[in-house]
Amino acid sequence: MAFQSVYVCLTLLLNTLISSQLLQNCRLIRSTSDLPVLIKEGDIMIGALFSLHDTVLEFPSSFTAEPHPTQCSGFNFRTFRWMQTMIFAIEEINRDRQLLANLTMGYTIYDSCSTHFHALRTALALMNGNKEGTGISECRGRVPVVIGDGGSTLSLVAARFLGVFHVPQVSYFSSCACLSNKLEFPAFLRTMPSDFFQVDALAQLVRHFGWSWVGTFAGDDAYGRGGAQIFNDEVTKLGACIAFYEIIPKNHEQTEISRIVQRIRESGTSVVLVFALEQDARALFLEALRQNLTDIQWLASEAWITAAVLSTPEFHSILQGSMGYAIRRADIPGLEPFLQRLHPSKYPQDPFVMQFWEEMFKCSLGTSNKGSSYRPPCNGSEILAKTGNIYSDVSQLRISYNVYKAVYAIAHALDSMLRCEPGKGPFPGGLCPNTSSVQPWQLLNYLKHVHFTNDFGEETKFDANGDPVAMYDLINWQLSGNGEVWYATVGRFDETMQPKLVIEEKNIIWNGNQKQVPMSVCSNSCPPGTRKATRPNFPLCCFDCIVCAAGECEKCLPEFWSNTRRDTCVPKLVDFLSYSDTMGITLLAVALLGSCFTLAVALIFTLKRHTPLVRANNSELSFLILSSLWLCFLCALAFIGQPTSWSCGLRHTAFGIAFSLCLSCILGKTMVVLMAFRATLPGSNVMKWFGPLQQRGIIFLCTAVQVVICCTWLSVAPPVPRNLMTRETARIILLCDVGSPLAFSLVLGYIGLLAAVCFMLAFFARKLPDNFNEAKFITFSMLIFCAVWIAFVPAYVSSPGKYTVAVEIFAILASSYGLLLCIFTPKCYIILLKPEKNTKRYLMSKSNSERKY
Repeated sequence: MAFQSVYVCLTLLLNTLISSQLLQNCRLIRSTSDLPVLIKEGDIMIGALFSLHDTVLEFPSSFTAEPHPTQCSGFNFRTFRWMQTMIFAIEEINRDRQLLANLTMGYTIYDSCSTHFHALRTALALMNGNKEGTGISECRGRVPVVIGDGGSTLSLVAARFLGVFHVPQVSYFSSCACLSNKLEFPAFLRTMPSDFFQVDALAQLVRHFGWSWVGTFAGDDAYGRGGAQIFNDEVTKLGACIAFYEIIPKNHEQTEISRIVQRIRESGTSVVLVFALEQDARALFLEALRQNLTDIQWLASEAWITAAVLSTPEFHSILQGSMGYAIRRADIPGLEPFLQRLHPSKYPQDPFVMQFWEEMFKCSLGTSNKGSSYRPPCNGSEILAKTGNIYSDVSQLRISYNVYKAVYAIAHALDSMLRCEPGKGPFPGGLCPNTSSVQPWQLLNYLKHVHFTNDFGEETKFDANGDPVAMYDLINWQLSGNGEVWYATVGRFDETMQPKLVIEEKNIIWNGNQKQVPMSVCSNSCPPGTRKATRPNFPLCCFDCIVCAAGECEKCLPEFWSNTRRDTCVPKLVDFLSYSDTMGITLLAVALLGSCFTLAVALIFTLKRHTPLVRANNSELSFLILSSLWLCFLCALAFIGQPTSWSCGLRHTAFGIAFSLCLSCILGKTMVVLMAFRATLPGSNVMKWFGPLQQRGIIFLCTAVQVVICCTWLSVAPPVPRNLMTRETARIILLCDVGSPLAFSLVLGYIGLLAAVCFMLAFFARKLPDNFNEAKFITFSMLIFCAVWIAFVPAYVSSPGKYTVAVEIFAILASSYGLLLCIFTPKCYIILLKPEKNTKRYLMSKSNSERKY
């Protein structure tokens, strides 16, 4: 890391020095007049780099004379379509009256010939805005922005140079993750997603299908090496292993290609990723054909998954079923007739059209010498629409669509510059750029912040690294009825969505025209009765299975338990407090009995509601206490049975709210009794603060606190079912996890607080006249309540499995019975067995020492 930091700092310093020197005296040492170029003038010129040829012809140099003019070979029809798409987009924008009104866009296009040197020369040519040999003192590029190049390696070369002058560069096909480094490439943007996202998608694909043994091939360039290395790191993190990692040589040397293909057979893997350009991938697959290597599931990088050069019939036997990610496609209206408009007679000054025509129809226009190979002259009867070439194929417009988006991104950035209002500009002091002379660094600022939705409904913008939103189609190579390759879309990857990866498995055809997902593992899982033994010098995914010694067998998964012979894993029994258990039946009966007792007391009070005893004891509060006690008995039922998300959430919240309501009523009742006798003192008017309305308010507020605690608990961390599995036991304990121990403690603590306050007030009122005093009974009930719940804590913590639930139910029932019996048994005794004491005269008398209720 320290070395990289020093390297970056030195690079920035060198760039600054170079920039300073070039700005003082900018002159090309070698002429670029030999470079073919296509220029169309406009108010604002856009530079472009396209690799229209695959190689450069090498000539021996004598070092005593000027080198031979550069000659490129291997015309690429696919790249030529990309170039024509750029011209189409520019002409479409020039016709648009809304975008860049009153201004036209022109272009300067160079062929970078797929080589580093040529890419740098063409970038230099774009920046050489003055005539050669004029001895200029200032460097002003002819273009404020450059589109291109295609390959990542070529863009690296151009980006380092253009970044010195802060000339924005928008690439349509460079995906190397290294280009996201803004310290090295401050002016680089792209409409092609970074390989980081593609590799993430490929790793998710490997995980989805359970492949743990994967081979990797990488092209010998920044694109291949960078992407493959990230892929290897990602799948390793996911628990898979890399069977091999090989580099495809750029010179396609036969011996080396043969050796690396042989590695596939030696490794035994069934899934191989090829992260390389289409030319390198083709060299690899030609050797795979020669060695008759079949039954391999190939994973493709986006560089070759839709490449026509590989979809020819010769590769069908090995590439059918290949899978990979391709960037989103679009159908661009009007592009197909625009591509077919070309003819040498219409564009005699276009050097690329001449080469295109000769290569397309294998004829000669007399404008170039192709060496000893003879070609008949073109007769003018050639029809481009009948060729069926990849150039005119608009069914898979993916990179072409990227070019289209790049042009529109630049147009929208320029349009924003032109619409800048003084005082509201993006530069210090709200300044706007000088639109009469567009400066690259100003346009770069607008490009970084461009944000629009195109006619296809797709949002176009760049993140802080200059990367677009990553969206891919998962492509599966399938053969149609006429024997041609059909790029079937069988899934999607979108970094902005959850889940990111969506796959339609039923529509996938695997290698060999199979419908079953191929397996790719180094070693199959060991059968019961055997254990893993690692292989020396192999990854962890590779192991041997050997017979276990006594007690040495591999343990079963947590949800399984080995049988007595230790050769089979059987599912563990699921255990919980159910209604069929003896303990569950007993607790259920006690809970139902308590609820029936409560209803019986309520019925007695209802029938005797007009008697002095019931009226004197605040019948409204008595009925509230009975209702809450009835709920307390019933909430115990939620603790019995198989835990579910619904029952787990209901258990503790219902219990907490029911007990809080009950204790709040008892608290209000005790306060009224205590204050009633204090109000008999001369001059006291305290009872006006404890009327029926105030009592209801106290009960509501005290209960509302618990309701808030429970609602917050359910919202933030609700109780959920959980399997308690240990390898030492043959049972899975199914119980409710409280979710938040803090919330559970608050619920119990608040109940304890209410009980303590009730106990304290009842204790203070214990010596009041007996006729009106039920404080003694409340005190006794609170003693029972507190004793039960104090004993509950250690019992709850120490009880194993389902007995934890039984302890909690027992505490609920015991405290509920304590409240019911202590508070209401004396009253029912007088109502039913001592009716002579249930008179107003008896209640008002203070002489009889046995007057208790």
